Amino acid sequence: MDLLERLPSPYLTEEHEAFRASLRRFIEKEIEPYVSAWDEAGTFPRDLYRKAADIGLLGIGFPEEYGGTGGDLFHAMVGAEELGRVGAGGLTASLLSHTIGAPPIRNVGNDEQKEKYLPPILAGEMISALAITEPSGGSDVANLQTTAVRDGDHYVVNGSKMFITSGMRADLYTVAVRTGEPGMGGISLLLIERDTPGFTRTPLEKMGWWASDTAALYFDDCRVPAENLLGAENAGFPAIMLNFNSERIGMASGCIAASRTCFNEVVEYAKERMVFGRPLSHKQVVRHKLVQMAQAINTSQAYLDHVAWRISRGEQPVADICMLKNQATETMELCAREGVQIMGGAGFMRGPKVERIYREVRVNAIGGGAEEIMRDLASRQLGI
Repeated sequence: MDLLERLPSPYLTEEHEAFRASLRRFIEKEIEPYVSAWDEAGTFPRDLYRKAADIGLLGIGFPEEYGGTGGDLFHAMVGAEELGRVGAGGLTASLLSHTIGAPPIRNVGNDEQKEKYLPPILAGEMISALAITEPSGGSDVANLQTTAVRDGDHYVVNGSKMFITSGMRADLYTVAVRTGEPGMGGISLLLIERDTPGFTRTPLEKMGWWASDTAALYFDDCRVPAENLLGAENAGFPAIMLNFNSERIGMASGCIAASRTCFNEVVEYAKERMVFGRPLSHKQVVRHKLVQMAQAINTSQAYLDHVAWRISRGEQPVADICMLKNQATETMELCAREGVQIMGGAGFMRGPKVERIYREVRVNAIGGGAEEIMRDLASRQLGI
C-alpha cells in the first residue's frame, strides 16, 4: 500500500471506486510488468488498445450507443490517476490519444460520422489522433497555416503538423485546417484517414514519452471527402477550445498522480538507504523535502477535485482550469526534481519511475497549453 494515497473526495462514489479497483487490477497485470521495456523499445503492443477497451477504459465519456461506457469526468480522472501510478506518461498519451482525437467527433460530428468512426475507436480497433500544432507555432491556434480548399466534393489539404501524439500509428486524424479568412473564424476540423493519398508521416525522437510515438504530418494536395468535415465550415475553433479544457483536466490528473508516484517511490528508497549508519529518511533535510512534496500533491489534488466538481455542474471555469494545469505541472516538476535529488545516483539511473517521470516534466509543462500561455489566458479571464 502506498504511503501517500489520493485524498478522500466527496465527489467520488462507490461506482468510481469500484472502477478504480478494476482498473488497478488490469494495470498491475497488463501494463506495470512491461512498461519499462516498452519505454525502452519506444512502443507498446497494439492489442493493448483492445484490452483497455474491454475493461471500459477507452469508452469513458462516450455514449453507449456508439460503444462507449458513459461515466462522468470523475471516471476519466480515475483512469488518468491509475495510469499515472505506473509513471509512464508516454504510454498513457498514446493509449488515450482518442481522448483528444475523438471528442470533436462526439461533440460536433453528424450521425453518420459518429456511427462510422466512434465504435471502432472505442473498441480499440482504430487509433484516433488530434493534429493541431504546426511547425510555425503550437499555442497560437488561431493563426494555423495548413489550408483546405474546397474542390467539388473534396477539400484539398496542404501544410504540415508537428509533435502529433500517435502520429505514426493512428488510423484516423482530426485535423485543424484553414478554410476561411485569417484568424479563429476561418478554422475547420477535418477527419483524415491514414491511407489518404498525399498524406505522409515522419517519426520524431523525444526527451521523454518514449513509448508514445510522436510524428510530423505532411499534407501535399491531399484530397479529403467533404463529408469528412466536422461540424460547420469555419466553426472549428470553439470545438478545439472545448477540447483543450478537457485535455488540461486529464493532464492535471495524470501529473498529480505521477507526483504521488514519485513521492511513494522516494520514501521507500529513503527508508531503506543507509547513510552514515542511519536510514536516509532520518535526515531532517530529507524529511522536509518529502513533506514539501506531499503538501504540493495534496493541495493540487484538492484544487483538481474542486474544479472538476464545478465543471460537472455545467460551469467552464477557464481561469481555474489554466491555473490548475500549471499547479499540477509545477507540482510534478517539484516532485521529480526532489525525488531524483534524494535518490542521488540511483535516481539518475534508468529503471526507477522517478527517473522516467523526470524526463517527462517538460512535455507536460508545454503540451496542452504552455505554462506561459496558461498564465496569460488566466489573467485575461480574471480581468487583470
